[in-house]
Amino acid sequence: MKLKKYIAASMIALAGLTACSDSFLDTDYTEYLDEEAAGEAAGKNPDVFLNGMWSWMVTFGQTSTSHDDFGYMGSLHATDMMGQDICMAASHWFNFDYQLDNRMEAYRRTKCHWVNFYTMIAKANEIISLYPEGGETVSQKGLLGQAYAIRGLSYMHLIQLYQFTINESGNINTDAPGVPLIYVDADGKTEEEIASAKGRNTVGVVFAQIEADLLKAVENLESGYERPSKNYIDASVANGFLARYYLLSQQWEKAATAAAKARANYTIMDSSSSGLYDGFVTVNNVEWMWGFAHTTETQTTYASFFSMISNIAPGYAGMGYAPRLIDAKLYSQIPEEDGRKKWFNGPEGDKNQPTAAAQLPYANIKFGHVSDWTDNYMYMRAAEMVLIEAEAYAHLNQGSKAAEVLKVLMNKRQPSWNKATVTVEDVYLQRRIELWGEGFSFYDLKRLNKGIDRSYEGNNHLAGYDIKVDAHDVRWIYQIPLSEIQENKLINAEAVSYTHLRAHETSQD
Repeated sequence: MKLKKYIAASMIALAGLTACSDSFLDTDYTEYLDEEAAGEAAGKNPDVFLNGMWSWMVTFGQTSTSHDDFGYMGSLHATDMMGQDICMAASHWFNFDYQLDNRMEAYRRTKCHWVNFYTMIAKANEIISLYPEGGETVSQKGLLGQAYAIRGLSYMHLIQLYQFTINESGNINTDAPGVPLIYVDADGKTEEEIASAKGRNTVGVVFAQIEADLLKAVENLESGYERPSKNYIDASVANGFLARYYLLSQQWEKAATAAAKARANYTIMDSSSSGLYDGFVTVNNVEWMWGFAHTTETQTTYASFFSMISNIAPGYAGMGYAPRLIDAKLYSQIPEEDGRKKWFNGPEGDKNQPTAAAQLPYANIKFGHVSDWTDNYMYMRAAEMVLIEAEAYAHLNQGSKAAEVLKVLMNKRQPSWNKATVTVEDVYLQRRIELWGEGFSFYDLKRLNKGIDRSYEGNNHLAGYDIKVDAHDVRWIYQIPLSEIQENKLINAEAVSYTHLRAHETSQD
């Protein structure tokens, strides 16, 4: 089997903490293994390549030393703060995101997103390049499948961050300019195709690549691959990515099918101490499908997701710098008999909680803490798949089928729930409650053409951040980083055509 020579030596290190080159889209590194060494490394321990991927996704300081830059979960939290449902009790890290004021081309946040996801793509491409003719063994197919899954996932995030994938009429924004696609020889493209794809491909073209990558991921991972732990991606997770994509691309029947397949071998957790109230800190939870089990060597203490989200952890939220609260209106929509209401304090607060932050009115206590900061990161769980399946049926006007599916989740959350039919809005409310703080709100708002209104009477949002932002407001799109515009001849100021008003923007580093 012919192996690609262009395998970065840094990829072989278990730490895997490689940075991008000066051009974020440049995946031709100056140091590489020869064909024999690459094959030997892959043959002896293919996991070494994946370890570099997982390490990168939890790396602190990918683009700076700022504590709001901690990899994949940092990106998810930044976008979550732009929605309706999380309130900050004080201004601190992520305050510009909370104000929807962190999107401009020279700002750090857009660079964080860009570097995070394009490095994930570069690392996936290094694996794909190992087997230009496809994997032969189950191990090789498992490695390839995970690479295609990560590449598809990364493009799925990027296209939603940098464009409206849905137009104002609610249809796919097929011809809108999107993001670069980074191919390697193993993709079967010509040199001209590889070069030209580094420009702004349309939403339609990017969508097609996402689907192709995820279908290849499923095909390879269904070849018999069994992952060693939930740090890795298996066929169920790849089907979960497909379900997310089909929901985004409005292919409702495919979304329902993929979601059902993804969750088939998982159990929805109940309200026991090891389930709904375990603090969302361990991949051992029966419902978790994919995550990252931190160790004392990988945890990043204050520059971490739990530092920002958990009012119980001794991080920025828990120490009172910026406690995270639930939106008061959303809280009021959770029935008293719903077990998830216990994830949050009511308007009176709770003096029995262990920290001052966790005692505040509307404080979230959904996320807990492990004493050595080895709280596990959750990337996917089965409840999301139930919600995708239910929403897909609701979009198909099969309200009774949607209710039947949703009941799988609600039986474990609110046993008295017994609706005969549900709408898309009914499912969306359950998404907001169930997935609170897990990184979905921005993406849901954009794909469903929704804005936010934190300015309602009695709101509990921080003064100055109690804003109203309509759907398709320019603040929902990130500008491509200035450094990429300067370095990529196919993406320049003219190609980007920045005509956006800057009235909402404030200066920052």
